[in-house]
Amino acid sequence: MNTINVFIVDDHEIFRKGLKLLLNEISYVNIVGEATNGVDFINVLPSINPDVVFMDIKMPMLNGMETTKKALEINKNLNVIALSMYGDEEHLQAMLDAGAKGFLLKSASREDIEHAIQTVMTGKNYFSEELISMLADLYFTQKQIREIQKDIPQFSKKELEVLDLICKGYTSIEIGKQLGISNRTIDGYRASMMEKIDAKNTIQLVIFSIKNKLVKIE
Repeated sequence: MNTINVFIVDDHEIFRKGLKLLLNEISYVNIVGEATNGVDFINVLPSINPDVVFMDIKMPMLNGMETTKKALEINKNLNVIALSMYGDEEHLQAMLDAGAKGFLLKSASREDIEHAIQTVMTGKNYFSEELISMLADLYFTQKQIREIQKDIPQFSKKELEVLDLICKGYTSIEIGKQLGISNRTIDGYRASMMEKIDAKNTIQLVIFSIKNKLVKIE
């Protein structure tokens, strides 16, 4: 496999060191730098060329959401993997909106980290199984889950096509181009599916769909 350049942005030194140790065990990964906050990362980004960035969500000076937005303005091909602690769940929708492609708990194993890198490098979204289970429990009560699972809402073929692309991280514009339909139609399908499962936002729709195997994310 070709070398993949990785950058780490996190304000916790112990975590950065631990992540570097795990990344150094992956033969094709080359760590090109690290930063303790978003401002320092944005300042050095134009002079480096990372393929993947592991991005903490809560940081001083510039948080993970704003840093991700600014970074993608500089390098639209950057693959950002959000690093989440328990308690960060409310920020995951914002990270998705900002353009993050991967989502990992900070307790992730080396295998999870490697799988996340490989997945985002193919242009797809990555959600760790542990995070999916945690978010499913957070967003849907056990009663909701039981009721929905007894009678999984029927999505049309076109809705499932749209859902698959949403879960893989494509924007409405990109989905529209692939399927030959308008952005408004895409948004209509999204709203219809969210209503069927009582989801409040896109990430709830994504979590439910992956958890219940309506789509498959590699």
